[in-house]
Amino acid sequence: MIRQEEVFKIGQFAKPHGIKGELSLLTQCDLFEEAEEPYVVCEMDGILVPFFVEEYRYKSDSVMLVKLEDVNSEEEARPFVNKEVFYPLDRVDPADWVGEMTWDNFMGYTVVDAHKGELGAITAVDESTINVLLQINHHGEELLIPAAEELITAVDHEARRLEVSLPDGLLDL
Repeated sequence: MIRQEEVFKIGQFAKPHGIKGELSLLTQCDLFEEAEEPYVVCEMDGILVPFFVEEYRYKSDSVMLVKLEDVNSEEEARPFVNKEVFYPLDRVDPADWVGEMTWDNFMGYTVVDAHKGELGAITAVDESTINVLLQINHHGEELLIPAAEELITAVDHEARRLEVSLPDGLLDL
């Protein structure tokens, strides 16, 4: 079974393209080019399910048309509309995908502050305001910290750990 910590988000499926089962994938990644038998992962009925990519082509800088195996019609493609698309971490070199990450990719990472120590795991990313916030489960209570690169001092992707140096008083708000 595929676990959430074994994948990272690369985009989201939009609408079907044409009648042969192709889907528009909104993404900034081009991870398929070097992959043998590439596959993507989508959450279906509460579990992460792999889907092999039969073929793909670029429509624009941010849209890739993807044909999944055994998805051969517009009707069969419809269940994928608006699904988040993930890619397995073990199929890429971390140096290649760090630049492709979004804040959503840090879900489940443990946040450790240089002064306060371990704060907890990131449970959600709040993008409802101009300033993106990371929601952290801090001993059963919700803690919000800014998602700002300048606050991050180190990232350990294998240990799923995000080290930060928060300004004094930020956690007291």
